[in-house]
Formats: sequence, structure tokens, C-alpha cells
Amino acid sequence: MFDGLTERLSGVFDRLSGRGVLSEKDVDEALREVRVALLEADVALPVVREFVAKAREAASGEAVIRSVKPADQVVKIVYDGLIHMLGGEEPEGLRLALNPPTVILMSGLQGSGKTTMTGKLALRLAKAERKKVLVASLDTRRPAAMEQLAILARQAEVDSLPIVPGQAAPDIARRALSAAKLGGYDVLFLDTAGRTTLDEAMMTEAAEIARIAQPTETLLVADSLTGQDAVRTAKAFHERLPLTGLVLTRADGDGRGGAALSMRAVTDLPIKFLGTGERIDALDVFDARRVAGRILGQGDVVALVEKAAADLDAAKAEQMARKLAKGKFDLDDLSEQLAQMERMGGMEGLMGLLPGVQKIKKQMAEANVSDRTIRRQRAIIGSMTKAERRKPDILQASRKRRIAAGAGVDVAEVNRLLKQHRQMQDAFKFMAKDGGRNLARMAGMMGGDMTRLKALGGGRLPASEEASAPGLPSMLTGGRPASGGLPGLGAPDQKPSILPGLGGSPFNPFKKS
Repeated sequence: MFDGLTERLSGVFDRLSGRGVLSEKDVDEALREVRVALLEADVALPVVREFVAKAREAASGEAVIRSVKPADQVVKIVYDGLIHMLGGEEPEGLRLALNPPTVILMSGLQGSGKTTMTGKLALRLAKAERKKVLVASLDTRRPAAMEQLAILARQAEVDSLPIVPGQAAPDIARRALSAAKLGGYDVLFLDTAGRTTLDEAMMTEAAEIARIAQPTETLLVADSLTGQDAVRTAKAFHERLPLTGLVLTRADGDGRGGAALSMRAVTDLPIKFLGTGERIDALDVFDARRVAGRILGQGDVVALVEKAAADLDAAKAEQMARKLAKGKFDLDDLSEQLAQMERMGGMEGLMGLLPGVQKIKKQMAEANVSDRTIRRQRAIIGSMTKAERRKPDILQASRKRRIAAGAGVDVAEVNRLLKQHRQMQDAFKFMAKDGGRNLARMAGMMGGDMTRLKALGGGRLPASEEASAPGLPSMLTGGRPASGGLPGLGAPDQKPSILPGLGGSPFNPFKKS
């Protein structure tokens, strides 16, 4: 999400950073390009006008023109403006009633992803907040809508209201409320029916259900790919329903992000969650500061740590740490690291969360490095026998041809993977040599931080960082912790850490060995 806007704004700020002093003309030119970038991202025109007007007012003072790093000051002004546009400093989660059950009403057009989002939110409340959750489908029109929600409920390990054929939506709402109270549930989700377009019958039914249920939260689920249509839909629903928040689905497929940037400003409703994929756990809390950081190319390290913590298998992490401390790293370990990357969103997902990676993304595209590369490398390792994975030195020409045929790749790819593994294995052996005396030198070679390298050798991290390192792929955690700060505002520019098995040397994945 926001890839197009990020690339355009990065170009604007790169040009500014080469100048020691900015004139008012420089600031005007930069804001003009920011305006064009926002319009190209499908942000509503009134929102763009207000944003640029406030930014120009903040950037026209002597403090910017004469500041030590005026370009960074302009970046900060844009950053602050984006945070204001997106809804302020603090993220707004779901409000829960003091006296359960909390009723959450899900509304939106058909095809916007209401039912899937209901399952995702139910999973989040059940797993992260330990709530007892009941979901109920009130969609009596769409074929198999009730069965779909029942399947999602089983995946999320929450309860769903039994289906009674022929029952009207208001009656289902009353039955669901009674079941939630009698069953001692903390949260009740009501998934309402939608239409392909707005109509009076749908709005009347939704308003009646809201009157019956008296929901604590009434969320509008909107498809971010529809752009300004999503903004118009939000305004229409808000006029008839007491909406309390917005949820955007398919944010992972929206390269422009105009709907997210416009909806908060136009409706004055907080965006609470972003759906970032088809999986039932692909859900992010909407945080204006983190989203603004992503737009400006500063990544989202907090989200990266959260993904690592969510996917962390403590037993495997301990086992891996012990092996690495002894300098052991076989092809099974490499395959596990690649699988970990896939679970955390793949190459593209991880790169989007790391700061300052826009230029690296271009290098990756030119080198044909993608999630497909990772899948091919895992297929190569999967074509090997257990003995070959443990001792790759036994792989001779005939075995390599068999492995390449089994994975559907050329022998050259098998050789490339083996060379990369050997380089990574040598690096870990070097780290473990002489009781870890080479850790300091390795830290310098990798541009890294001793705490992270010690974690790989079985040491302890500070409490603030301990959750992140074990769950991250080994070569991702090798470098110093990436920062989500803005350049010139307390956090130095940092290069992204190295990634495993991408066609290059362990210290430069884009340099062919």
C-alpha cells in the first residue's frame, strides 16, 4: 500500500536533501510536487488543498529557511501533516462495553469483505485479548453467506450462532443478543447484509438492526481498491447509521492509498484496522504514525517485530540459537528461515516494513529477486534427501542434476543456492570461533549491533528488543536494529539488513559472487 506515493515523495525529498539552504521558491516547488503526488494517489481534492495549505504555512517561516537541515524540516512538516490527515497520534482500537456483551455491528457494500473481516476481528479479540466471542450472520440474501461465517468462526476458534433457515435479519439479531447474554459472551459480532450498490431497503434494514442491537461499535467495511467510491460509500452510510469507525480491506493490493488518506478527513471517523491479505490473521491496527512513516519510506519496524512475535516458535528459536552458537547452519535451517520469511509476509511484505528500501526494491526487481525466488529455493532444498540437507558437501554433479529436475530449475540455481549457504555457514562459524571473540569484528563487518549478534549466539537482548530478534530470520536480525524515525530527527539513515539466499554474497545480497 502507498507504494506509488512513497516513490514519488522519496524523489521530491531526495532533490531537497542535496541543497544546503532552501529558498521559499524551493519550498513552493516541493509542495507543488507533493500536491501532484497526493492527487495521483487518488486523495480527494479538498483534502489535498487543506493539506498543502497547512504545510505551506508551516514551511514558510524563517525556522525552515534557516534551519541546519532545512530539507529534513520539510520532511517533518509533511510527516506531521500526514499524521493529522490520517487521524492523529494515537491508534483507536475497538471500544468494549463495561457490561458485556459488547455488540459490534459490521456494515458495508456486498463484496467489500465484511464477512472475512468479521472472522479476522473475532480471531484478534479471542487470541490477543482472550475474549469469549460469538459471531452471527444476518445476511439472508447472499447464498452461503451464513455458512461462510460459520467456517471462518471455526478457523478463528470462536462460536457462531446456529443457522435457522427462513428467519429474518431483525429476528436473528434478537436471537443473537439473547444467546450472547445467556452464554456469557464478551463480544457479539453482527454481520449484516450488503448490496452491490446503496439502496433504501438495505439502509432501512441496517438502521433497524442498529436500533435493536444498540451496538457499542458500528464499523463500516470498505474496499480500499475502490478509491474515492469508498469515500462516497462511507459518507452515505454515516448519514443513516451511527458509525464509530472504518475498516479498510485489501490494503495490500492498493498501491495508491487514496481511500485511506481521504476517508478519515472526509468522514471524521477513525480508521481502526487494515486488512492486509486473504489469511484470517492478515489484519493490522491502523496507526497514523506508522502509516505516515511507511509513506515517507521509513518503514514500520514495530509491525515487523509484531509479525515476528506472532509467528515465533520459542522451542525452534532456542534450538536454532544453540546450533548457531556452535557455528552449525545446515540447509534445513536455511529452509526454515525462508519459511519464516514467507509466514511474515514474504519478501515484498518484509521489505515494505524496513526503512529506506525503495531503492533496494528497484535493485531486487532488476535482479529478479522476489517471493518466487524464495519458493524456488525452498523447492530446491525440498528435492534433497535428509543426508544431503545435513551434509551438502556430498552433492556431486549427478545429485545436483536430480535435485534440479525435481525442483524444476537449472543446475546453476542449485549451485547458486549451495554457494550462498556455504557463505552463510562460514559467517556463523566465524561468529562462534574462539568462544565468540569474533562477534565484535563480525558486528563491524555487518554494520551491526552487538546485542543482535549475541542473540544469535544464545545471549540475551535488552527487554525492549528481546521479543524481536529470535523470531526474525537469522540474517535479517544480523544488522543493527532498523529505526522508524525520520532522517535528521534523532535516527540515522540506515541500510536494511541482509536477507538470506538472494543470489549474492552474505554481506551484499545484490552483489554476484
